[in-house]
Amino acid sequence: MNPPSHPHPSEPPPLEELSFEQAFAELETIVSALESGDHPLEEALALYERGQNLARHCAGLLDRAELKVQQLSGETLSDFTPS
Repeated sequence: MNPPSHPHPSEPPPLEELSFEQAFAELETIVSALESGDHPLEEALALYERGQNLARHCAGLLDRAELKVQQLSGETLSDFTPS
């Protein structure tokens, strides 16, 4: 069975198909690309928009993971404060 193909190979995969690790790695790549300043304005804006969407996706995945941990532990998580 072949993996699903995307209509345009140069387009990034949809966010809902990305794991946290994949989305975070792509976000790091975008940040580096934007910091380089080597992209035309329109391309930089597209990268920025994709980066914002990736950041929201990562935050949502982390929120769901935290909720699941809370449900499994039966209590609210508190901030870790080292002694």
